[in-house]
Amino acid sequence: MSKVCVNGLNIHYWRVGEGPDVVMLHGLTGNLAIWHLKLVPMMRDEFRMTTYDLRGHGRSDMPPTGYTTADHAVDLEGLLDVLGIERVHLVGHSLGADVSLHFALRYPDRAGKLVLIEPAMPALAGLQRDKDWEGWAYWARMLEEFAGVKVPREKWTDLRYMIGESAKVPIIFGPAQGRPRKMDRVFQLVDSTTLLEDYEVADDMTLENLAKMPHPKLMIYDSDSPYLRTYRLLRDLLINCTTILLPGGGRRHFSPLETPELVAEHILPFLNSGGIVTSSASQGNNHE
Repeated sequence: MSKVCVNGLNIHYWRVGEGPDVVMLHGLTGNLAIWHLKLVPMMRDEFRMTTYDLRGHGRSDMPPTGYTTADHAVDLEGLLDVLGIERVHLVGHSLGADVSLHFALRYPDRAGKLVLIEPAMPALAGLQRDKDWEGWAYWARMLEEFAGVKVPREKWTDLRYMIGESAKVPIIFGPAQGRPRKMDRVFQLVDSTTLLEDYEVADDMTLENLAKMPHPKLMIYDSDSPYLRTYRLLRDLLINCTTILLPGGGRRHFSPLETPELVAEHILPFLNSGGIVTSSASQGNNHE
């Protein structure tokens, strides 16, 4: 593990493997470890894998501001410059998928193929502000099932409250299941930075601009994902995009941890293929 200075911040990263460059970007309040539990070991023999903690996350510095997807994209450009990587394939989960899209939009010649796992999209943040968004019910149900915390209905849309209650829940995803969470840094990130406000800033990553992006894309959602409305919109909007709905039964948003083997079965042939992806395919229940 190493740290480099990017835009005045110390950014924590890991690099393993040999081959074409792939950078993997984690989701909101996560860190680079999500990739190293399963997916990086599956891919390191074919690619040079770089993972890093987004600003404010993991072991990277936590400035008080600068958490829009555009800010993260600038950080990624700076990291590539420091590491001497000219062009790269990107694999992003949730917020990391959003940042991958914004990077490709801002720096089109530096982005190769894009693997987008459960993007939520700042341009579609209004869907998540809806009190009837299915993600709130899912989150509340997980809290009650695994921690015995019954969340009042009026608190479902209070993100700070929901994150706070989640600290009481042991890790319920992937190989670390059952272990206690380390939430102090997450609370600091949520309470002392502009993270939550900045996330909803779409900037130039509008739906109109996304519709013009030519990069080959693989978009993966769980068939029970709380972001299926986003999936359907992006499926119809993006060009050169293959779409995959994974079979249900997982944790609905965390396939890199819950079903990494299945995710790798789609990622590896996509990244190894030589041509531009022009078709669209789905697997599982498409909820139409």
